[in-house]
Parts: sequence; structure tokens; C-alpha cells
Amino acid sequence: MKEWIAVLKAADAVARWHVHQRRKGAAQEPYINHLLEVASLVAEATEGKDPELVIAALLHDAMEDQEVPRAMIVARWGEEIARVVEEVTDDKSIPKADRKRRQVESAPMKSDRAKLIKLADKTSNLRAITASPSPDWSVKRRLEYVAWAREVVTGLRGTNAWLEAEFDRAAEAADRSVEP
Repeated sequence: MKEWIAVLKAADAVARWHVHQRRKGAAQEPYINHLLEVASLVAEATEGKDPELVIAALLHDAMEDQEVPRAMIVARWGEEIARVVEEVTDDKSIPKADRKRRQVESAPMKSDRAKLIKLADKTSNLRAITASPSPDWSVKRRLEYVAWAREVVTGLRGTNAWLEAEFDRAAEAADRSVEP
């Protein structure tokens, strides 16, 4: 039971860290909704058997978006969780196009735990594009994002059949959302 208390403490921490962050979509949802969705997808994919991975899923954008120091994550949740979070963190000091290319190239080399978080993250992002696309995103940009997400996920396949099916449904829905 102690591990689920740690999950809730992680949820509380990310709610505080990301309090002013919003999704890019028209609805401007609180960013915590994305973090909770990713964690929920990971929890369901692992049948609730890996609370540490659920914590890492909650924290997956903490270093990247809020510059939470790795040492803080280690001190609170341990080295393994920090390692997984670091593994899914993009280096924002490099140009966006390079970051996107690196995601495609590095996907097959990630640990199985990191692959689950990446799959859940891409699934959540596609669901968001479908339900509340950014007003600044053209149809072309939305389709390009879906195609890129599929490229990344190609390197993550073989990790979890249920989560891969969720991703495929989200990608199909995102494609359909731009059809006349």
C-alpha cells in the first residue's frame, strides 16, 4: 500500500510543478490532465503491478518542462524512477527538428519501461489533437504530427499489445478528425 501513497505524492508534486502550464489545444486544459492520462494508461497497461512506473509516468515531463532537478527526483522517489524519467526527457537545448528526429532514432533502444511511457505519452497527445487541436495548427501540421508519432511508435512496438492498440485507435481518430 505504501507504493500507492508514493504515487499520490507524485501526482500532488506534478500538479504543483505544472500548475501554470496548459495544453496547446483550443480548450487550454490544465497540463496535469495529460500527466494523469499518461499515468493512467501506464497503470492500465501494467494492470496496476508497477507503481514505480506510474510515478515515472506522472513525472515524465518534470525535468523537460519544469526543469525539476534530477537529484530532487532521486531524493524523493529513487534512482530507478529518475533514470526512467531522464530516459524519456528531451534535450530542449537542441533544435526541435533534431529532437523529433532523435525520438524516432532512439525509440527502439529505450528500456521497456521507458517505451511504455513513450507509448502512453504519444497516445495522450494524439487524443488531445483529436479532441482539442491547437487553433494555430493547420490540417497539414496535425497530419504531420500523427505521421511522426507513428514513426516514433514503430520503434516502440512489441512492448505492450494493449497500449499499442490504444495508440493505433488514437492515431486513426486523429486522422479522421481532419476529414471533411
